[in-house]
Amino acid sequence: MTTRTARHTFGSILQDFFCNYLIHQRNVSPQTVAAYRDTFRLLLGFLQQCRRKKAVQVQLADLDAPSIVEFLDYLEHTRHNSIRSRNARLAGIRCFLTYASTQDLTCLPIVQRVLAIPLKRFDRPLRGFLTYQEVQHILVAPPSNTFSGRRDRVLLAIMYNTGARVSELAGLRVSDFVAGPSASVRLHGKGRKERCVPLWKSTARELQRWTKHLGVASEAPLLPNLKGTFMTRSGIAKRLNMAVRQASRGLPGLQNKRISPHTFRHTTAMHLLQAGVDINVIALWLGHESPSTTHLYVEADLAMKQRALAKLPAAAGGSLRYQPSDKLLQFLEGL
Repeated sequence: MTTRTARHTFGSILQDFFCNYLIHQRNVSPQTVAAYRDTFRLLLGFLQQCRRKKAVQVQLADLDAPSIVEFLDYLEHTRHNSIRSRNARLAGIRCFLTYASTQDLTCLPIVQRVLAIPLKRFDRPLRGFLTYQEVQHILVAPPSNTFSGRRDRVLLAIMYNTGARVSELAGLRVSDFVAGPSASVRLHGKGRKERCVPLWKSTARELQRWTKHLGVASEAPLLPNLKGTFMTRSGIAKRLNMAVRQASRGLPGLQNKRISPHTFRHTTAMHLLQAGVDINVIALWLGHESPSTTHLYVEADLAMKQRALAKLPAAAGGSLRYQPSDKLLQFLEGL
């Protein structure tokens, strides 16, 4: 009777998955590694809490379909994660088990059952965005007589000008700002994709004054925190919330809006769209993999739809009611 070698234990395959497959072979970004790492931290914590299995005791057989479904339910109902987060965790587990099946053929039946677990569908609400007046109030809300206030003004100006993701903003370095007649900012996007976004003259002037004030090396953070290190995603969201609260004193309507860094990204897209910029250009501006992602922004602009509707003649009155021809069709119609 043969025994399972150390090479085929869950722990060894998991380490090989991260060190050899993800980092060495696929060369994925640190953000992807962190997302997969957090997935397995949560999964191992769940198995220890609910199955009394310590991490060193877990085997591939413990990652069967019923356990994974229970883990996904735990994420939704106990941790109150969104369905998007649930689906992302499931995708990470699927990726690992697919790799594990190439290392240990005996786990193929387990992998097939887990791969059969479907991603959960979810509602896609309309994209929220700000008016031009609301943006202007927020941009000038931070005080200009403190370090944090001046930095926040630059942060918000870049956020609106570029439509950058919050992770792209957090990773900006001084060298990513290109001054001159055609000033731009280089953003490091998802999937290791870089793109250059042009700047308005007003944004470029603010950045020039800011970098001169910083007086640091080119690889230093462009938007540092008080410790001089890179701002975090939560730190950027916190500073935006502070600016919104300050701006709401002059524009009370902002108090009833839920505004995040991604709201600014939607706002940039919508304002470009309303200005008549081609949707393919907006996709490049935002760093979307496909213009089909950018098409979602069209759904939110009721004014554009109303202008399109005004170009069509109104339909004639009257109505015709559909009558099913037999009882079976009546039954189907009533479902």
